[in-house]
Amino acid sequence: MNPLSLAASRLHCLHNMRLLQTYLDGALDEMPARRVAEHLEECRRCGLEAEIYREIKASIHERDCTVDPGAVERLRRFGEALARDGEPAPGGAGA
Repeated sequence: MNPLSLAASRLHCLHNMRLLQTYLDGALDEMPARRVAEHLEECRRCGLEAEIYREIKASIHERDCTVDPGAVERLRRFGEALARDGEPAPGGAGA
């Protein structure tokens, strides 16, 4: 793959990863949802990421337990930081 094509592919992935959680929650409008779904079918890396999110959600829903809202918020911030720039913010999920 040439460098320009690789850069375009990464930008496409970043855009879709920002929409991924909203897409998986079923809260994305029809047209953007269709684009994200198409990207997930074509991009192995993003498809695997989506599958991991689905498995985490399914695991949480299968258990009948309460989840610490603070822990959820830390994980959300951690995930957003990873999607944004590939590195967690200081005091992310481990804080």
